[in-house]
Order: sequence, then C-alpha cells, then structure tokens
Amino acid sequence: MHDINLEALLEETKRIVLDAGEIIRDHWDKPKDIRRKGRIDLVTRTDLAVEAFCKEKLAEILPGCSFLAEESSAKTAPGPLTWIIDPLDGTTNYAHGLPFVCTSVALWDGEKPILGVVNAPMLNECFTAARGRGARLNGKPIRVSEEGDPVAALVATGFPYDIERYLEQVVRRFKKILANVQGMRRVGAAALDMAYVACGRFEAFYESALNPWDVAAGWLLVTEAGGTVTQFAPDAPYVLGAENLLASNGALHGALGALLLEGGGRD
Repeated sequence: MHDINLEALLEETKRIVLDAGEIIRDHWDKPKDIRRKGRIDLVTRTDLAVEAFCKEKLAEILPGCSFLAEESSAKTAPGPLTWIIDPLDGTTNYAHGLPFVCTSVALWDGEKPILGVVNAPMLNECFTAARGRGARLNGKPIRVSEEGDPVAALVATGFPYDIERYLEQVVRRFKKILANVQGMRRVGAAALDMAYVACGRFEAFYESALNPWDVAAGWLLVTEAGGTVTQFAPDAPYVLGAENLLASNGALHGALGALLLEGGGRD
C-alpha cells in the first residue's frame, strides 16, 4: 500500500461516489422496481445501477482490485486491496421516499479500511476519511462529540433483517439503553448512523448482524474523527463479520458497552 497516494485516491473515489449519487437523485421520483431478497430485505433497480457504476469506475482508478459489494458478491469477507460497497444503504427508506439513504464505499487493505466515503445525496452531505488523515463532511474536518454523561447522550441503533432471531435481545438492549440515555434514534442506514457519530450528532450507535458493506466506511469515519469502534464488549476489538458493533465518541464507550452486555450478553 506504500505506493498508493491515499489523498489523491480519496478525491477520485469521492468524485465517483458523488456521481453515483446523481443516479439516486435521477431515480428518486421514478418507479423503483422493488424486489425482496428476504421478508423485509429489499433491492431496487437503483441499488443495482449504483453498484454497477461504482464497480466500473473504481476499477478504472485502481486496476487489479477486487470487490465486496452487497448486490453482486457471494462471499462476505474481503481479500487484500478490496473495494467494499453498499450502493444504497437505507433501501427501505428509499422505497418509502425517506431521504436517509447513502452510498458507502471503503477500500480495504487486507487488515483494515484505509479510505472511506459515505454520500447521502438527498441530504447533500458527503463524509470522507483516509487512514491517518482525519474525517471530513463536505470538505470540512469533523470530530466526535465530547459528551461523557450517558444521560445527555443521543444514541442510535438499527434492527437486523433476521429480526425473529434477534428480537428478544434487541428489545432487552433497547430498554436498557433507553432507560439510561437522553434519547434514541433509528435512522435505518448504518453507514449514516456511523457518519453521524463521527460528526458529533450521535454519541453512539450499536447494532447486531451487520455486513462488511454496512460498516467498513463508517468504521473508518468514526475512528478518524476520534471515536472508538469495538464489539459490544468494549475490550473486544471490532473485526469485519463480528456479531455486533458499538461505535461511540469514546468517552461513553465503557458505560454503553456495559449496558449492552447487561441487556443481552455477548451474543
């Protein structure tokens, strides 16, 4: 990876993801051709179009790379030098006309994400990060919040598609966190949730059963903005494919992790 200019590559990646956002904008008020991958897991023609566009253009700027993309990858683990892509995080929001949708793209070097872009085209917000170079929103540096009191914290969560399997734990944890923080939100797009932690809108985000494309770019955004990402157990480092994820401003990480473990164990 020493021969890759990360800053230049980030700018090229950002340009591609912003162009992909124009596909989402163009499709917004048109028929969406909604299909089901599962009982509550949707895919639209926009997911497919954005993914195809991103793969084509990203292959041009980094020849020889591989892809781990939500709609076209059979595997769920990236190899070395892999683009990890969620073309339309928040597809259910998109299907219902809610603007909380984004495209998430990260470059994986075999061990960690080193570059990430999360673009929310209907909100005109593009979050970017490169390893060791900080995180930005529309070009301006961002940092996690400094709030250290759970009672003053706004925490986000999400619900797995396989909700029947996780329902009891989801409810127990939700009750435990809700009773100890200022408020909770459910945006419906994990990449945006993590971007909002990175810029200080949320103090934390947690969820189970996330896929690599849900979290790779957001993981980098949070850590580059000064936050912390682990599994629910604060002493368990996060790895792609882990059963659960807790992203926070760092100041609240131990307290929230303890609440999550009290609410449902380590899964």
